[in-house]
Amino acid sequence: MQSPETILVPLAPGFEEIELATIVDVLRRAELDVTIAGTVPGPILGAHGIAIAPEVELSALDLSRFTMIVLPGGQPGTTNLRKDERILALIRRLAREGRRTAAICAAPVVLHDAGVLAGVRVTSHPSVRAQLTQALVDPDMRVVRSGPIMTSQGAGTALEFALALVADLCGADKSAELAAAMRV
Repeated sequence: MQSPETILVPLAPGFEEIELATIVDVLRRAELDVTIAGTVPGPILGAHGIAIAPEVELSALDLSRFTMIVLPGGQPGTTNLRKDERILALIRRLAREGRRTAAICAAPVVLHDAGVLAGVRVTSHPSVRAQLTQALVDPDMRVVRSGPIMTSQGAGTALEFALALVADLCGADKSAELAAAMRV
């Protein structure tokens, strides 16, 4: 089962490197259509000093073509995503259309700021849970799927999160195949 989704992974200064690389790598192993777009011209420096060159600048894209967004966390990457109205507008559109949004680590606060988490069960990094005032925060789950919204706790859950996204988009068999190949 191949997903028809076109997935945007935005890259903002201060992103969490493990989360970005793991998510994009696993989604591409599943042969999904993923675009890494920089919120600023690249290369972009991550939270731990690793520079990544985005494939394209966000300003060069037609955001209406994307049917899903996956937000890596990290600081100040999450803060930078929270300030980007293009990202917030895309999240709101996807939510209105019942499409998928996903966020890991601190990035669920971006979904919160976009106004899409009211009454939604989520998880996040412990450092931002108090900011998710409209959501139903589950501190024990490593990955939470609530309808079209998926969240996860942080760098240590990135592989589990990415495989859950593959299961959601391509089926459990594809996720299990990738997990086996990666020796998870």
